[in-house]
Amino acid sequence: MKHHQEQEADLLKSYTTPASTTQAPTQTSASGAKPTWQKRDMMVIFVLGGPGSGKGTNCARLVEDFGFEHLSAGDLLREEQRRPGSQYGELIKNYIREGKIVPMEVTIALLKKAMRRSNKGWFLVDGFPRAMDQALKFEETVVESTATLYFECPESTMLQRLLKRGETSGRVDDNIESIRKRFSTFTNTSFPVIEYYQQQDKVLKVSCEDDPDKVYSDVKNLMEKLINDRNPRTPQQ
Repeated sequence: MKHHQEQEADLLKSYTTPASTTQAPTQTSASGAKPTWQKRDMMVIFVLGGPGSGKGTNCARLVEDFGFEHLSAGDLLREEQRRPGSQYGELIKNYIREGKIVPMEVTIALLKKAMRRSNKGWFLVDGFPRAMDQALKFEETVVESTATLYFECPESTMLQRLLKRGETSGRVDDNIESIRKRFSTFTNTSFPVIEYYQQQDKVLKVSCEDDPDKVYSDVKNLMEKLINDRNPRTPQQ
C-alpha cells in the first residue's frame, strides 16, 4: 500500500489540469506559483465556524437569495470517499473519522475542480480553509478570497446540534469522540485563520445563538453590504 504522502501527491495530479488559455493573466507569487483566477474576476467567500455552527444551513439560503455556488469542502471529500473506484476513499475516511484535517493538496484540488465545473463566478467555500497553510496555499494557487464569513457559536450549542444530527445523518464523524476532536482541531488550527483575516479587516462575524431566522437576517445584511461595497459583476446564470 502506498504511503499517505504518495497517495496525496497522486490525487493532486489527477485533479490538476492547466488553466484555460482564455483566462486573464495572473500575477506570480513569490514562491513561483501562479493563481488560476484573479480576485477581480470572481468572488470567493470562505465560510468558517465550529462544527454544528450552521454554516451549511445559512449557505443554502445565501445560494437561493444571491445566486452563489456553494462548495462544501467536507461534502467534496465525502463524495470522493464514496466515488466508485476511488483508491483514496479509505484515506479520506480515516482522516474524517479521526477528526483530523485532510491534507490540503487533496482538498484544494477538489475545490479547484469544482470551481472549474461551475458556470458561476461567486463562491461560498464552506468549511475551508481549516488551517493557515490551507489559506495561504489556496490564495497562492487558486484565487485571493474576498471575505471570510465566521459563525461564532458556543461549543455547548454546537455539541447539542451535532448529537441530534448524528441520530439520522449516518456521518462517521457525528459521534461524541469525533466531535470532541473536531472542536479541538477548530480551536487550535482553524481559529488562527479567522484571526489572520481579521487583521486584514476581511471577516464578517455572526453570532449563532439567536433563532435561525435572526441569524440569517444578520448574514444577509452583511452579504448585501459586502456586495454593494465591492460591486462585482453579477454571477452568471
